[in-house]
Amino acid sequence: MTKVAVVQIKADTDKKNNLKKILKYISQAASKGSSLCTFPEFMMCYTPSSQSAKELASIAEKINGEFVLSICEAAKQNSIQVVGTLYEKSPKPNRVYDTSFLIDKNGKLISKYRKIHLYDALGFKESAKLYPGSSITKPVKTSVGKMGMMICYDLRFPEMSRILATSGSEVLVVPSAWVKGKMKEEHWLTINKTRAIENGCYVISPDQVGNIYCGRSIVVDPYGKILLDMKQKEGIGFVDISLDEVKQVRQKLPLLQNRRTDIYTNLKI
Repeated sequence: MTKVAVVQIKADTDKKNNLKKILKYISQAASKGSSLCTFPEFMMCYTPSSQSAKELASIAEKINGEFVLSICEAAKQNSIQVVGTLYEKSPKPNRVYDTSFLIDKNGKLISKYRKIHLYDALGFKESAKLYPGSSITKPVKTSVGKMGMMICYDLRFPEMSRILATSGSEVLVVPSAWVKGKMKEEHWLTINKTRAIENGCYVISPDQVGNIYCGRSIVVDPYGKILLDMKQKEGIGFVDISLDEVKQVRQKLPLLQNRRTDIYTNLKI
């Protein structure tokens, strides 16, 4: 069994205030024996609708900037792996990447993923401020298993989690900032459970709480059991996961093996 920490925060508009909070949570997670500490999407700062694309771009940083380097140092000092997010500078003026990153226990940045599905739905238009990534990041070996990285709205596209699972992912980590709204919490819970069940993997989804977000940070096991639901409480939660569970479920319910890729194709109309 390996212990994982899930942090549910209400992000401030000031990234320095958020960074202080993040560093404290990393230390707290390590003190409880966690091997991995996971954070939500947009943990760098809350972006109100009144903030312009130019203003957001002005506070974005490079992946090797002060924000991420501070987290790398905390990971090293506490000997813990960290999954976090940032607004990353992009080549397009007044647009930023929504990027998640993985840091190992030695403080080294070992993987990053730029969100490919922007939330242009249900009255929102992320593409007005964000710039989409162009690829799915390969799963990475970690102490909690082979990890696939996704972000929030990506959960609604089953192709992505399936590609990550068939590429070897045993754990999907999905930093999120799930917006409140009609049936949104039901969608959140259902989709997280479904992604876990159909791929026989753990799904770890730390979420933002407060502001316009619904909270409910969640961890689901490979058979669809909710191991952690943080409801509306800001703070840190802990859960134990086991790769043996992934192996057992995939043997009993071999969905990845039973696929008929020989006949899957788009149907001509």
